[in-house]
Amino acid sequence: MKPSLPQGTRDFSSAVLKKRNYIFGVIRNVFELYGFEPLETPAMENIETLMGKYGEEGDKLIFKILNNGLHLPEKHSNAQRDFEQVLQGKTSKGISERALRYDLTIPFARYVAMNQGQLTFPFKRYQMQPVWRADRPQRGRYREFYQCDADIAGSSSLLHEIELALIYSTVFNNLQLPVEIHINNRKILQALAEKCGGTSHMMNITIAIDKLDKIGMDKVKQELRERGLNEERVALVEKYISIKGDNQTSIQQLSTLLGDIESAKDGINEILEILQAVNQTMPSTKICVCPSLARGLNYYTGTIFEVKAVGVEMGSIGGGGRYDDLTGLFGVKGIAGVGISFGVDRIYDVLEELNAFPEHLQAGTTALIFNTGIDKSHLINVASLLRNHHISCEIFHEAVKFDKQFKYAEKKQIPFIIIIGDEELAKNTVTVKNLKTGKQDSIAPASLPSMLSL
Repeated sequence: MKPSLPQGTRDFSSAVLKKRNYIFGVIRNVFELYGFEPLETPAMENIETLMGKYGEEGDKLIFKILNNGLHLPEKHSNAQRDFEQVLQGKTSKGISERALRYDLTIPFARYVAMNQGQLTFPFKRYQMQPVWRADRPQRGRYREFYQCDADIAGSSSLLHEIELALIYSTVFNNLQLPVEIHINNRKILQALAEKCGGTSHMMNITIAIDKLDKIGMDKVKQELRERGLNEERVALVEKYISIKGDNQTSIQQLSTLLGDIESAKDGINEILEILQAVNQTMPSTKICVCPSLARGLNYYTGTIFEVKAVGVEMGSIGGGGRYDDLTGLFGVKGIAGVGISFGVDRIYDVLEELNAFPEHLQAGTTALIFNTGIDKSHLINVASLLRNHHISCEIFHEAVKFDKQFKYAEKKQIPFIIIIGDEELAKNTVTVKNLKTGKQDSIAPASLPSMLSL
């Protein structure tokens, strides 16, 4: 059988991992600079923890895990009925009790709900782990991918939204990746729903609006009609999502369209406060009011963010927002929350396309110690000397012709080779050759670390 990978998954070579780890490192450093602490949760959750939290579209993309022991006769009695339920997109404990996590936010909420008595609030955590979605794979969209989240639980202060926007700005500045941070507020969308006949239309409207970039205005309008909105209300939504211009113009148009509704006033005022603080602190930040930003997940209640790279055709590379009653889904009321996420896989693709990774990332082994057939202890002693000075090195695994060892060093782009033969042992020296310049020196072993550190 020819080996293959599941669709939507990837192997990562050393060269790719060095670049990915660079991204992780930049994000982690900024998270910790802002006082966030690390957390990890299991790859799988109980299925009831995940289902019903992401809206109807999200629920369809959850990878369900078959129960163990399904081969046992005692588990066969309701198997047909259970499988039919699963095929209809429903859950059945007879077939599946667990699922792979869809994101890091719901597991975070579950963790807070379970451990609230031991946590210090506001509880600030960051998490960097893979998530899984049964989506159609395409450029920038995978079935297994990493998220890097920062969330705060236990505070309703708008200070957190301001700092999260600043985290986005800082990370992408450090990555030297130009971005636009798009901002909206679900309270404004709630006001739009009220004007369209009631808040019961909220999810229908946000789910449709969230598809605007993918399917276009005409199909969004068609979906709104299919979801029960009449032509007058569809026209109102179209007018809303057609709002364009600079931040001041967008705010004015939002106020004109929805400013008579209290929730819209609240949402607009929150956006204005965030814009003012971010522009004062980091004036170079490109943060844009975007009325068409909806983020069609059930749990958002206030400010919402989405980040897009400038000059590259790619979906969002970050997103998040306020979810004031997320732990209420687990029976724990009154714990507010807000958070953001970085899409590392898409960030990688953008940096690769822009050729924006630092050149030094591909540095690997610094020196190859040739195997000349002498006692291995001499080779190991030199290797230990270098490693004790944090200089990476390898010993060639067998005593073969120098030509083969040279080719190994060239293929791995190792810049220095070290030769210790009988002549060097007699003189207590080592021969060092720089493969880039061709320069060769005979020096004392103790001088190796200073020479290779230059």
